[in-house]
Amino acid sequence: QVQLVESGGGLVKPGGSLRLSCTTSGFTFGINPINWYRQTPGKERELVVSIPRAGDTIYADALKGRFTASRDNSKNTAYLQMNSLKLEDTAVYYCHTNNYWGKGTLVTVSA
Repeated sequence: QVQLVESGGGLVKPGGSLRLSCTTSGFTFGINPINWYRQTPGKERELVVSIPRAGDTIYADALKGRFTASRDNSKNTAYLQMNSLKLEDTAVYYCHTNNYWGKGTLVTVSA
């Protein structure tokens, strides 16, 4: 079955960096878009970045320049490099493709 497993979350200070990974199985990774979403308590899940199978990666406007998404089709894995993290980046980050979601990884930005 389709599985998406996020990892790499944790506690980081403002200005720090984290790299999230989304390891997948059960579908043809290379021909599907991979999306990263995030959600904080009381708010709707929001799109962070969409990585198409080809073409330009699409970022949420507010995150351009700080976040960089990539994919390694040979490893069926997507990545989200997050730099210059801010307090408001604290959230659970989810990997998504088509109608499937991972369970998320918690990123906490705190001094």
